[in-house]
Amino acid sequence: MKLIKLFNQFEALADAELQTKATSRREAFNSFGRTFGKAAAATLPLAAFMTPNRAFAQTSGTGITDVLNLALTLEYLEAEFYAMGLDAADLLTGDTRETVALIGQHESAHVEFLRSAISSLGADPVEKPDFDFTAGGTFNDVFTNEQVFLALAQAFEDTGVRAYKGQATNLMSNGDILTAALQIHSVEARHASEIRRIRGSKGWITNANNTTGASAADAVYAGEDNVTHLGVNATTVTDVSRDQLTEAYDEPLTKEQVLDIAGLFLA
Repeated sequence: MKLIKLFNQFEALADAELQTKATSRREAFNSFGRTFGKAAAATLPLAAFMTPNRAFAQTSGTGITDVLNLALTLEYLEAEFYAMGLDAADLLTGDTRETVALIGQHESAHVEFLRSAISSLGADPVEKPDFDFTAGGTFNDVFTNEQVFLALAQAFEDTGVRAYKGQATNLMSNGDILTAALQIHSVEARHASEIRRIRGSKGWITNANNTTGASAADAVYAGEDNVTHLGVNATTVTDVSRDQLTEAYDEPLTKEQVLDIAGLFLA
């Protein structure tokens, strides 16, 4: 069976199962009203991202199954993060809760697909690690403070988008797998944009305000100030501002950069 068909099947199965849960959640929280609106941006102390946790379960090499296992670990992280946020009492309400529930459904579908895709290639999917979303106590209120929760969600989604982009060339030997990965990549980008809008930010990364105001977010947004593409410095061929140029292009993250970021949230 081609992986594209497999992907579609798992998306459908996961959505069918999880939509029931999401519907019951929406009914339970209808009384809270519609509170989506334009949330105030919160300051996130992203200095923690600067200290890698080498306990992260690294995969060896850059083969296709290694790349898929890297993606799977990130999807584990996101799926569990959203599930815990939805389970936290009084953390998320109204439209924000509904949006997070839908994003969580997508992440769970991605987990199921990647596990099956890896197994279909004769390899073993990595097991879900134990996560510590406080990052060793840095974000102790992550599941009691909505703004901190959403700020971390933004960091995770932006990391995921850049991680898929960074590994695309390692999947080029198999067109079906590359296409499936790009299908996930585009959805992750939509997640990142939606979380940013919930937080009252632009839906894209701007070099001047690509974080929540913390200058120590270099590990998440490393390289986003790049203006050179295919060897051409874009500032020399256009009158567009530097900020607009950095908005126009998303940059990839290397595997090592991704591991350094995600490793901070292992228990």
